[in-house]
Amino acid sequence: MTTLRRTSPARDVDAVADSLHSAAIHLLRRLRVEDEALGISAPRLSALLVLVFAGPKRIGELAQIEQVEPPTMTRLVDGLERDGYVVRSPDPDDARAVQVAPTDRGRDALMEGRRRRVEAFSTLLTTLPRKDLEQLARGVAALERALAAGR
Repeated sequence: MTTLRRTSPARDVDAVADSLHSAAIHLLRRLRVEDEALGISAPRLSALLVLVFAGPKRIGELAQIEQVEPPTMTRLVDGLERDGYVVRSPDPDDARAVQVAPTDRGRDALMEGRRRRVEAFSTLLTTLPRKDLEQLARGVAALERALAAGR
């Protein structure tokens, strides 16, 4: 007996979500190689990215953005500071608090990491037929719009 298989829009969404999840994992694994070449862990790079693009933050703010507890962020920032990627300074709005900001070395490391990741993506994308690349570009744009709307 043959079972008729119907797909609903919800199942289509689930299938796309599952495929996207798998692709994201594979991409992150591939990019991890580029990040490891910098010698900065993924959590440190993520915090550094926030500081470079969003500006100086208090440790509590940075912990909230990165979705970790403040003591975890303190240890992470300690390592970044020890390696010369960030600097702590008094918060201009509250003398009792400190802000963390990226150093030039931190900005340079982040931008080098970004350059390496973009280069790795570009190498991968050059293997796609033009039609697939155009379709992917439209899909990425749609995903970015959905992410922006969901904030």
